Amino acid sequence: QVQLVESGGGSVQAGGSLRLSCGVSGYTSGTACMGWFRAAPGAEREWVARLYARGINKFYTDSVKGRFTVSQDNAKGSLFLQMNSLKPDDTATYYCAASARRGTTCRTASEVDYWGQGTQVTVTS
Repeated sequence: QVQLVESGGGSVQAGGSLRLSCGVSGYTSGTACMGWFRAAPGAEREWVARLYARGINKFYTDSVKGRFTVSQDNAKGSLFLQMNSLKPDDTATYYCAASARRGTTCRTASEVDYWGQGTQVTVTS
């Protein structure tokens, strides 16, 4: 049973920082890609940051470029998201995501095999 467990969410003022962590258990064959998605109230889940090829390739959605950094502990398979200069528009539930299928890049929800339970990030102005 594969499990992804996020931690590190919370409430912060605009301009502040948070670091999200995602622990992976039950995964013995390795992931093709991992990433972070988020869903604001009433909005669809959108990808925020993703990586594959053991973290060599990293991508960010335009709205977070220069502010967010995704990283991975290859030994443990853990995933992190460092979020700086947070804005109220970043308020959402953040989900850790992973795919086991070769060739996937975690760019869309349809490519994701496993989801975490989500962690809330609230940015106040």
